[in-house]
Amino acid sequence: MTFEPTAPRAYRGVSPEQRRAERRARLIAAAIAVYGERGYRQATVKAVCEAAGLTERYFYESFENSEDLLVTSFNAVTYAVFDELTAAARAAGRGRGARARAMLDAYFSALQRSPASARVYLVEIRGVSREVDKAFDAALHAIGAEVARQIAPAGAEPDPLLEAGIVGGVMHIALRWIDAGYQPPLEVVTDTALRLGMVLARPRRSPGRGQPARS
Repeated sequence: MTFEPTAPRAYRGVSPEQRRAERRARLIAAAIAVYGERGYRQATVKAVCEAAGLTERYFYESFENSEDLLVTSFNAVTYAVFDELTAAARAAGRGRGARARAMLDAYFSALQRSPASARVYLVEIRGVSREVDKAFDAALHAIGAEVARQIAPAGAEPDPLLEAGIVGGVMHIALRWIDAGYQPPLEVVTDTALRLGMVLARPRRSPGRGQPARS
């Protein structure tokens, strides 16, 4: 006689897959809160699980280790902000300057609205490991490319180095702003960052233009 495995049963109308997804979401939300309060290096798996109201066995159901959760939390924060930026750009219309201002305003507003998420996004991700750095670099590249798509002149060749420099510069403005207690006011920090961001809107010179010819 052979026995066929039975399908997992739903509990109170919720499937096992849905329950796992809900537990995973609770752990991510708890991690953002705990990292934002204590810092990643002072946060234990146990502390995150306690904040989520779950036992540690559920942690390992969704994540390999603390770094896996950190990367997942970082991506959750980053791409939620990314969606806000793209929505703000769409709503701003066709003008490159208006789109740039709208994206920056959305960015700084998101950081001010959620200090814990801002800490995960700007501080806790740095220097943990090479794998974590890769997640940060991928996000920086994606955001830079989208900002350039919204602001750069039509037909401009991508310039990943310039994009990375501008996004990194805006992030440093954000760090200084947060350290100063979110001062000066939002509109002032947006104006400051806009002067940097609008470099992308300038016409690009061809590579090598203005360089002395080699003999």
